Amino acid sequence: MKILVTGGAGFIGSHIVEHFQGKAEIVILDNFRSGKKQNLKNFDHKLIEGSILDRKAVKEAVKGVDYIFHMAAGISVVESMEKPVEYVQVNTEGTLIVLEEAAAAGVKKLCFSTSAACYGENPESPKVETMKPDPLSPYAITKLDGEYYCDMFAREGKLKTACLRYFNVFGPRQDPKSAYAAAIPIFVSRAVANSTISIYGDGEQTRDFIYVKDVVAANVFMSQNDHTGLFNVAYGKKITINDLVKMVIKMTNSMSRIEYKPERPGEIKHSLASIGKLLSTGFKPTSDFSEGMKKTVDYFMGNK
Repeated sequence: MKILVTGGAGFIGSHIVEHFQGKAEIVILDNFRSGKKQNLKNFDHKLIEGSILDRKAVKEAVKGVDYIFHMAAGISVVESMEKPVEYVQVNTEGTLIVLEEAAAAGVKKLCFSTSAACYGENPESPKVETMKPDPLSPYAITKLDGEYYCDMFAREGKLKTACLRYFNVFGPRQDPKSAYAAAIPIFVSRAVANSTISIYGDGEQTRDFIYVKDVVAANVFMSQNDHTGLFNVAYGKKITINDLVKMVIKMTNSMSRIEYKPERPGEIKHSLASIGKLLSTGFKPTSDFSEGMKKTVDYFMGNK
């Protein structure tokens, strides 16, 4: 078996690469815009350094590949509000190039990483795949574009695709230093350092967090089965940001204080997934939130 992970040097991509060690021949296409070479240092793989906008690089990367895990993307809601054209180019045009070249190369299936941001502020909860999307940022709009193009390729019989709509993914190797970093790595790394933890808004916003190993498990499961279409990938449970920060401070025995800052543009208030469709395929999570938090805290405490 031969797999391609676009964005394989990134947080989730590197965990996909780790899973397939000794199980498959691995090709990675990454331009290191947000990915890091150190995420791959212990893994066997063939690296093609390039962008998904470079058709020649994509054509080389898909050669002889059975399955593609398409992770490469601009990944920040906040940054996308500042650079909308760049996000359209990378996330929409880049995904189209990957789909075209995958179809031309006879790839068996492509798993596309998409986002719960596509739901926007629709007040219905939990979020179900059949809901009308309401994307509030260029990031979310471009992820929705990718879903539609994946569906089109599958419908036309060009390429089997599955779109995995991630909610809030967390785990080891997530970068807390990026200006656009996710909540948990920032909170944990600051708690470990006993630094002030900032919460944007009142902290009563809710999120459905999922440990990265279960995102990997969902990708692997979908690649090996005939299921196509759109699937929420989450635990179907919610926690407020205030409660999350308190949990992190307790787990790390931290002396950190909390400060509140103004809300950030384009960010949604509440996010909770319905995971009935995913579970109906026979998929079962291999981990849970508490176990994932423990492993994440251990990772950051070991790297302080």
